[in-house]
Amino acid sequence: QVQFVESGGDLVQPGGSLRLSCATSGNIFRFSPMGWWRQAPGKQRELVATITYGSSTNYADSVKGRFTISRDNAKNMVFLQMNSLKPEDTAVYYCNQVRGGSYVYAWGQGTPVTVSS
Repeated sequence: QVQFVESGGDLVQPGGSLRLSCATSGNIFRFSPMGWWRQAPGKQRELVATITYGSSTNYADSVKGRFTISRDNAKNMVFLQMNSLKPEDTAVYYCNQVRGGSYVYAWGQGTPVTVSS
């Protein structure tokens, strides 16, 4: 059973930075594309960044140039470096395996990010 444990979320001022981490269980992570999603209050969950096993990346237009996704295959972890944060980045952030542009496994608890002055 694959599980995801996200961490690193916090309250931060506009323009600030945060680094999110996601630890997974299961060897399947090492060979699979991974992604970060976010869900803002009252909105649908959206995919913001993906990374392949070989570390090719893709980003939603709303975060391109500000967010960087990375992974450590040896440790089964994926990261999201978020810079120049905006209030509209406020959401709960989740990681999951990506397949066909969608998620594969049950969600973890997520990590909340609040961008506010």
